[in-house]
Amino acid sequence: MSKLRIGVAGAGHFGRFHTLKVAASQRATLSGVYDRDPERAATVAKEVGVTACGFAELLAVSDAIVVAAPAEAHFELAGAALRAGKHVLVEKPIAATLEEADGLAALATERGLVLQVGHLLRYSAEHKAISERMQRPLYIDCVRIAPFKPRGTDVSVILDLMIHDLDFVLSLVDSPIASVDAVGAPVASEHEDIANARVRFENGCVATITASRISLKTERKMRLFSQEGYMSVDFGSRKLTMIGRERGFPIPGTGGGKFEEIGWKDHDTLEAEHAAFAASILDGAKVLVDAQAGRRALAAAIAVTQSMAASRAVAQAHGLIK
Repeated sequence: MSKLRIGVAGAGHFGRFHTLKVAASQRATLSGVYDRDPERAATVAKEVGVTACGFAELLAVSDAIVVAAPAEAHFELAGAALRAGKHVLVEKPIAATLEEADGLAALATERGLVLQVGHLLRYSAEHKAISERMQRPLYIDCVRIAPFKPRGTDVSVILDLMIHDLDFVLSLVDSPIASVDAVGAPVASEHEDIANARVRFENGCVATITASRISLKTERKMRLFSQEGYMSVDFGSRKLTMIGRERGFPIPGTGGGKFEEIGWKDHDTLEAEHAAFAASILDGAKVLVDAQAGRRALAAAIAVTQSMAASRAVAQAHGLIK
């Protein structure tokens, strides 16, 4: 197989971006677009010059499927694709429950198929730079806030936004989670729109993660420190600054401290994600974010959700929230 036939299931906001990437790929052709809303599927398909079709038809003309539907449909669509012998790139979260995640992982293993999870930050230039420089973090602070948009409010801010940073942190910390303490509240939707979680790992590392979709500005930042140094990352401006001992320019008066600042302008993270998917199928490359990584992120998100529910019950008992 020299070129993959990839179909996209889900023609919403992010499904459209996946469709555009497949259409522009050098290693794939777009075989079709499916959505439960035929009109939406037709609109996206027309933009890239393919035909909107039913899901069974999409499976018949594809070697691989990108599942970009809402989270509750991931198990159904990805499972059907795997049973049909198709490789799958499924958007985050991998599924709605851990049982569903395990089912998808088992299907992929049984059939020898690629199952990649779309935790986009793992394919970013920032992730590569951070993981190369900060291999034993002691403390991580993540902030991901944005103005309110109706898109994504079918789930809490944990599965909508925080799960990106949960997965990122899990990829940096090679240790099981020891405890989670989280608070959150619904403000503009039926589900939590703002949340904060403090995650403690068995090796002593602590991560504090804040996510909000009701802020007045967009901000995506991360701060990390360890014996290796202090790092600040701004994902919006795509800039990383680090003070340590290994890299950069000497800082006078610090006894050997060095300052480094790097940035990225042209790295296309979604394109890198698609390139990795194609490489895993065509070249046998290792799947960067596999089903186990997706399950671990989902388990962490569920732990945050459960802790948040417990905190909410206490707050309701004391009249802080209704």
